[in-house]
Amino acid sequence: MLLPKKVKFRKWHTKRENPKKLRVETRGTTISFGSFALKAISSARVKSQQIESARKVMSRFAGKNGKIWTRIFPDRPYTQKAAEVGMGKGKGDPQGYCAEVRPGRVLFEIDGVPELSAKEALRKAGTKLPLKSKVITR
Repeated sequence: MLLPKKVKFRKWHTKRENPKKLRVETRGTTISFGSFALKAISSARVKSQQIESARKVMSRFAGKNGKIWTRIFPDRPYTQKAAEVGMGKGKGDPQGYCAEVRPGRVLFEIDGVPELSAKEALRKAGTKLPLKSKVITR
């Protein structure tokens, strides 16, 4: 799984978003490396386990000839309190890392495989993620 080598702060603030102000991504919105890509349509926090499972699905389709690029990195820690713990008494312990994804962000890119198998691989990878996505071509 992906995680940062070193972090400055163990726990981050929650960062509440106003659902009426839908912010779109400004960086990483175009295909840079491959021929086909998976682009986010909705926003979500993608955990490192979800990124890894999507990458595994794609690598099965790509085989030895295909090349895969992951364009998101989980650098935001998320916390969780233990089971059956009451309210209060501080924030929970860090459980892992996630990536904040906004609409328009390119998540994965693939190259070196036929168009049909690339699109199927990206479609299957999109089902592993907690957001809506679409397959785009260069």
